Amino acid sequence: MKWMVSLWFPYLLTDHLIIQKPFLKDQAVVFVAAQRGRMVIRAMNATASAAGITLTMVLADARALHPFLHVFDFKDHQAGALLKELALDLIRYAPDVGIDEEEGLWIDASGCTHLWDGEKNYLNAVLKRLRKMGYQVHGAMANTIGLAWAAARFGQSGRIISSSEQLTFLEQLPPAALRLEPAVLARLHKLGFQSIKDFMYMPQAVLRRRFGDTLLQRLGQAKGEFAEKMDPISPIHPYQERLTSVDPIRTRKGIEIALDQLLQQLSTRLYKEQQGLRSARFQIFRVDGKKQNIQIGTHRPSRNRKELFHLFNEKIAALAPGLGIECFVLEAPQVEPLATQQEELWVHEGAQIAQINHLLDRISNRFGKKVIQRFIPAGHHWPERSYVPAEGIDTSSPCDWPEKGPRPIYLLQPPERIQVSAPIPDYPPMVFTYKDQIHQVKKADGPERIEREWWIEDGLQRDYYQVENQHGARYWIFRSGHYTEHENPQWFMHGFFA
Repeated sequence: MKWMVSLWFPYLLTDHLIIQKPFLKDQAVVFVAAQRGRMVIRAMNATASAAGITLTMVLADARALHPFLHVFDFKDHQAGALLKELALDLIRYAPDVGIDEEEGLWIDASGCTHLWDGEKNYLNAVLKRLRKMGYQVHGAMANTIGLAWAAARFGQSGRIISSSEQLTFLEQLPPAALRLEPAVLARLHKLGFQSIKDFMYMPQAVLRRRFGDTLLQRLGQAKGEFAEKMDPISPIHPYQERLTSVDPIRTRKGIEIALDQLLQQLSTRLYKEQQGLRSARFQIFRVDGKKQNIQIGTHRPSRNRKELFHLFNEKIAALAPGLGIECFVLEAPQVEPLATQQEELWVHEGAQIAQINHLLDRISNRFGKKVIQRFIPAGHHWPERSYVPAEGIDTSSPCDWPEKGPRPIYLLQPPERIQVSAPIPDYPPMVFTYKDQIHQVKKADGPERIEREWWIEDGLQRDYYQVENQHGARYWIFRSGHYTEHENPQWFMHGFFA
């Protein structure tokens, strides 16, 4: 069954401030902002509200009601940042969590409530966590986000509305529970409509003519007749597995058991869909609100549970359970097709390739991806564009390496200037200075002319030379342009041979 949770924070900003400054707990606190040359109230706490202070009230009038106000500056994006932080924390309860306007959150709890033994325990757990953090929050659960929103703000907090009582509950709510614009609400009030029941069963043509399409849309969303799109704060990866624990996990052994179970579930699904993962993320959510994650990557698609577990196991030491872990999440952001026949080739004829891939995965996950690099030809003449990094050991290129001449094993990016002493016009240097060291050229080969690719960029051609110094070290240097009567061309160091 579809279950949506709506959470409402009536005093979000002031609650957050009081968490940081507990001495303000029983004081009247307001946030103000300049508006048309006056300071007006933009947020307040329950104490200020009890004193008669309302939103958009001028600060001078508020001080007349309560002379000892604590006033703070209102910042436009502060509420959104707080809601985003809370939404990320609530991902432990469901993968689909988002921000609902400026003072609320929503949770798609479909398929998650059984992990807390029912909807009532689920909603209570969410509310208890937020209140323990110091926030005053109202929450409700219903089959639609519109009805849950109305119940959280106009009903009793903690209310769960089943499909059988949906219409009955909706009838008794005021029109404002439909999230209507102020102009539409004013028109409904002027006509004497005090509850949704007064107009809910009127012909749609009449309602559309008097109040526009918005009223019908909001009414249909509350009843579940129209779909309502909600954007989650964190995109859900298609390949994601979750595991919650009734008792907090504090030991490495417990973490390993949870990881192995999630890998088994994910590998089974990948096998059925003929997919293999290229990257994976293992996240833990602790009871103190903190979360941590470790990540792995593979050089080719894989769904081998044992090998993936071993890659993760080398990084588990980086996870600190703290007071305990209550939720585990394993997701694969990047997957690629992996046929069953291909997996069988690894086991028999391709066993050596599988072992090489496993070794590369272990090395790169322990020391970082940059320690292992492989390059393939890119089909360009210009040296800087003649190669590209390969994603994996079996990545192929549509072209072959050029056969014009040997190329250095290491290229400088970009080439570095050198000072040379060379006969002209086309002889290699006799001496060159690189990084304050003088190199006597004993052997040389060249020049090899490489023209700049004019369809990409303009510039001078290069004449490359392979040179060997007095110590036997070999270099790849080039002259940019020609010698002329008025100026000499520049020389550059571009690479080193093995």
